[in-house]
Amino acid sequence: MTDPTRAAAFDLLTTVLDRGRPIEEALDALPPIDPRDRAAAHRLAASVLRRLGTLDAVMEPFLTKRPPVPVRHVLRLGAAALLLLDAPAHAAVATAVDLARAKGLAPFTGLVNAVLRRIAAGGAAALAELDAPRLDTPSWLWSAWGRDARAIATAHQQEAAIDLTLASGFEAPENGVELPTGSWRYPPGTRVADLAGFAEGGFWVQDAAAALPGRMLAAQAGEVVADLCAAPGGKTAQLAASGARVIAVERDAKRIDRLRENLARLGMTPEVVHADATTWQPPALLDAVLLDAPCSATGTIRRHPDVVHIKRASDIGALNKLQDKLLDAACAMLRPGGRLVYAVCSLLPAEGAARIDAALTRLPLRLVPIPADGYGVPEAVTADGTLRTTPALWPDRGGMDGFFAARLERV
Repeated sequence: MTDPTRAAAFDLLTTVLDRGRPIEEALDALPPIDPRDRAAAHRLAASVLRRLGTLDAVMEPFLTKRPPVPVRHVLRLGAAALLLLDAPAHAAVATAVDLARAKGLAPFTGLVNAVLRRIAAGGAAALAELDAPRLDTPSWLWSAWGRDARAIATAHQQEAAIDLTLASGFEAPENGVELPTGSWRYPPGTRVADLAGFAEGGFWVQDAAAALPGRMLAAQAGEVVADLCAAPGGKTAQLAASGARVIAVERDAKRIDRLRENLARLGMTPEVVHADATTWQPPALLDAVLLDAPCSATGTIRRHPDVVHIKRASDIGALNKLQDKLLDAACAMLRPGGRLVYAVCSLLPAEGAARIDAALTRLPLRLVPIPADGYGVPEAVTADGTLRTTPALWPDRGGMDGFFAARLERV
């Protein structure tokens, strides 16, 4: 009988690596399985995606010829279970053989058995000798990250912790650690829905770095502000908690459903608008706009290791055009003196500082430097007063997502 975790993990890998689709989309398409099996499958598939280069390098000496892609996926899952998740050798090999048979790969079960037994015997030593950060990072990203590439890629080797932003009046669940930014951190793999206060809307999941753009905007009670590209709603919740009147704008129908669900759990009632932020116009000029623009998401690779397998260097030009259109639209929404925070969860300069430099040449905006304390991350403040976080920051605390953010004012 096939292990449901391995079968689901195989389907996730196939969707990401063979079809180029995000792992979250693949998760939504899985057949109904026990939530714990689903979570375990996600973790196993993510482990493969995070360490694909090194896993393939470990397997290569044991393969006399290149096997079909589905067989390679079975081997990758087995190798990840053995080398990254400390599964017992007998169980990892047996479940991989069963998976191969269940996926119509019976002629290759002998190969799967032989290769994984060899990996069980000598794979850990081979893994330790490899340059994992380099092997697990596409060349175009390594080049784009420049002198920080090795530190960033090394941070990507580890699964990310879970960070929470607390709702007003709620205490942090047990076993968390308060960060200098005010977020609370929990170990990787924490089941958020099981934490005390979840059902009551006591908190929402939001990486410590992702919470900083909302703080930069500094929305005030009585102000009218917009959160553009608002799903899944963490920043909308931050703005709503300030007492401001918030308009959350999202164009993706599936994501807007998730946005509404998240806000409902939190008991928050900002106005939610299903619209394209490049063409939507507010009923009156706004006091402030938070624009967390669509981007390559290369700052979230620790949480979403599928990003390195579905994004390409050729994607960035189109994203830059969209980011510029959104900046133009956001500026037009502001009253004179109104504030704009532009943010991207990207590690690519072309999506961050370059977009602001271009905007300042064509739009009636000025850059407003953020405080030197960086809202708890002073090392993330750049020379011109923008914010640049990377996964390599806070190595002793478990890192953070990569974000660029700039605070601007309409003149």
